[in-house]
Amino acid sequence: MSPSSRTSRLARDFFDRDVHEVSRDLLGARVSHDGVTVRITEVEAYGGIGDPGAHAFRGKTPRNAVLFDRPGSLYVYFTYGMHFCSNLVAGPHGQGAAVLLRAGEVIDGEDRARERRDVPGKPPVPARDLARGPARLAVTLGLSRPHNGLDTVAPDCPVLVSAPNGSVRGPVRTGPRVGVTGPGGDGDVYPWRYWLEGEPTVSAYRPGVLRKRRTRP
Repeated sequence: MSPSSRTSRLARDFFDRDVHEVSRDLLGARVSHDGVTVRITEVEAYGGIGDPGAHAFRGKTPRNAVLFDRPGSLYVYFTYGMHFCSNLVAGPHGQGAAVLLRAGEVIDGEDRARERRDVPGKPPVPARDLARGPARLAVTLGLSRPHNGLDTVAPDCPVLVSAPNGSVRGPVRTGPRVGVTGPGGDGDVYPWRYWLEGEPTVSAYRPGVLRKRRTRP
């Protein structure tokens, strides 16, 4: 389903598939924006309507409307009053499913990434931590509210999602989604986090905290 060219933008039919297929195939893919390219090493699948961990669980709202847009759309949401997280809409149009970009390796534009992540007066952020976690990844790529709703399939979209360039590396592992509480956090029913084994950029697993219910798209 991926484009034949290693540098080609992923097409609509790549995203217009089951969210789990898209999630697995995004591992090793590249996301580029504003001078930084990240190789994706960890994602989470969210099934939309019917998935109790998803923003779209109860249907379409003004906040989550992008989830019901065309496959390949970028859904960027604000959480805990301080962080943005980025997702790619997957599955049939209107289903509300998406893939959360959880972590990745900066493979181009590290200086630009450090302009966004390093804090003056403090030690530099270790390379493995530049995009380790969904909020860090969004900051590293310079993604925030104005980018919500972009169509990454469009030729002129500033966010480029492209196929893996060469080997994806380690085998794919699965497990419970990070920080999701209630039924959606049950790893036996929803082992919907996917990552490449052996990648230092993969984030650490943390269970959800019931008193602070956390959901993802």
